[in-house]
Amino acid sequence: MSISGLEKLDVWCKARDFAVRVHKEILPVLPVEEKYALSQQIRRSSQSIPANIAEGHGCFYFQENVRFCYIARGSLEETLSHIVYAYKVNYLSETLYKNFAVDGENLNRLINGYIGFLKKSKQGANEPGSTYIVRDIASDYIVEDDSIGSSDSNIE
Repeated sequence: MSISGLEKLDVWCKARDFAVRVHKEILPVLPVEEKYALSQQIRRSSQSIPANIAEGHGCFYFQENVRFCYIARGSLEETLSHIVYAYKVNYLSETLYKNFAVDGENLNRLINGYIGFLKKSKQGANEPGSTYIVRDIASDYIVEDDSIGSSDSNIE
């Protein structure tokens, strides 16, 4: 794989552009006291989005590629979570926040579409290890009812 191969991949280009915009538009407006905390978290999580798409693209096997896209999607959600926090503590303007929220949703849809394409096309299905299955395992949430014995709340 090469840079020219990645640049033909729209999802990678959009993820790269998103990370660059985070670097240029969000990091400079964060306060100095956030230089080694929030700023670094946002920088790392946003850079992780295109990096994981690139890493998966270089695997040549769709299940590994899908796995890295899941990681990229998680990094996008982490970045958006940090952006929400920065907005809620008044580090970001409403306009900047809303622009990134919309762009994040669009990038999320693009990553999901790419994952769907990879699963459908099964590129590299005959590669070694192709018989292994990568799947999401639904985990059960354990919810404890703290209201037992309390008459004012019922959970159904």
